[in-house]
Amino acid sequence: MKFIILTLSLALLSCQQGSKAMEETATYPEVIIVGAMKNVMWKGELAGRIDLDTIADTKGLYGLGPQSFLTGELLLKDGVSYLSKVSSDSTMSVEKTYQVSAPFFVYAKVNEWQELELPAEIHTIPELEAFIDQQTTEARRPFAFKLRGKVAEAVIHVQNLPAGSTVTSPEEAHQGQATYRLNDKQVEIVGFFSTQHKGIFTHHDSFLHMHLITQDETMMGHLDEVLMNDMALFLPKS
Repeated sequence: MKFIILTLSLALLSCQQGSKAMEETATYPEVIIVGAMKNVMWKGELAGRIDLDTIADTKGLYGLGPQSFLTGELLLKDGVSYLSKVSSDSTMSVEKTYQVSAPFFVYAKVNEWQELELPAEIHTIPELEAFIDQQTTEARRPFAFKLRGKVAEAVIHVQNLPAGSTVTSPEEAHQGQATYRLNDKQVEIVGFFSTQHKGIFTHHDSFLHMHLITQDETMMGHLDEVLMNDMALFLPKS
């Protein structure tokens, strides 16, 4: 009887440890997830859990997340790594560098894309989310996607947490954050879709996490709002 109880206890402990490990670094078809947004926002786990130079210069690699200690935004686009940082309320810097790390990060290697016609009535993030969900019911999830074209308007933010700050809530995590508004810009948007990763790499109220970069690469950040004008949607080719 004692042996059975001990065996069950060890099995339960193993499952709990396995669940925690999956939260820290989980691999899905073509998608790798490191860390968790909720641990950054609620537990203050701000230090890097992945150094991007360990996945450097891989063509076809796409990914996104915040810079460690919430001091900027990160984007991988076709193997190129971008870091944006706040310069002022109206300006930012964007540089190409792999000498960065992230407290949570999601990335995937996509070798081929298929273009999907985006209906003219799709303009906003909720409309885009519903359309992608409807079009990918048979697809492997989660997955990366991208959009390319012109936005009539967009709002992006860049994290800029003051040095030495502690974080125990999303409100504290967004201290120092700068918001930028774009109008009539050619852009590329890299995103990840999942119905099962709220609080891991998407916010609690969304299936999407997206970063936008302008065509001239002078602005890049987390996409909060958008009014799409004429854009093409690209999904991983089956």
